[in-house]
Amino acid sequence: MNTLKAEKRNLETKAKRLRREGFVTGNLFGKKIEKSIPLKLDKKEVDKLLKEHGKGSQIMLDVEGEKYDVLLKDIQFNALKGQVDEIDFQALVKGEKVHSVAEVVLLHHDKVTTGVLQQLLHEIEYKAAPDALVEKVEVDVSNMRVGDTIFVKDLAIASDKDVDLHTDLETVVATVYEVHNASAEEPEESADAAE
Repeated sequence: MNTLKAEKRNLETKAKRLRREGFVTGNLFGKKIEKSIPLKLDKKEVDKLLKEHGKGSQIMLDVEGEKYDVLLKDIQFNALKGQVDEIDFQALVKGEKVHSVAEVVLLHHDKVTTGVLQQLLHEIEYKAAPDALVEKVEVDVSNMRVGDTIFVKDLAIASDKDVDLHTDLETVVATVYEVHNASAEEPEESADAAE
């Protein structure tokens, strides 16, 4: 499990100033933490971590020598500056279920040669204990053809007894549709938009 180092943040120092100095601000909260702990984290370390992990990932957070098993709960990205401004971490309690998200990753989409593959769901909401957390749900789409659809109920996570899904089982994850021949009930512009 990856470890990220953090320091407790003095709230007298403004977040804007810390960001200018190369830090990302954050908060650590949890059931066994009385008040949330304001943090500052090295921007380079955060960027390195986020290359492999995203929202819903489980990591180890080292706050001045004290280690916490945490969930990356929320990541605030500043699109204008192209940087992460703030991260919230939830300290996990063994055996206690937490609400999280798993990223949906389509594998072998280059093998779909008939029609156009469209991914309609990018993350799945669920609740699970720390030892059952799922960071990514990988979906092999190599055998999909025109007209094929994958639903949440078709994924391995749907049959995992340790995971309580919050995303509807009938939600479409991915589908393959035909491009050029618009059917009679489809307006022509939808075929044009798909090209």
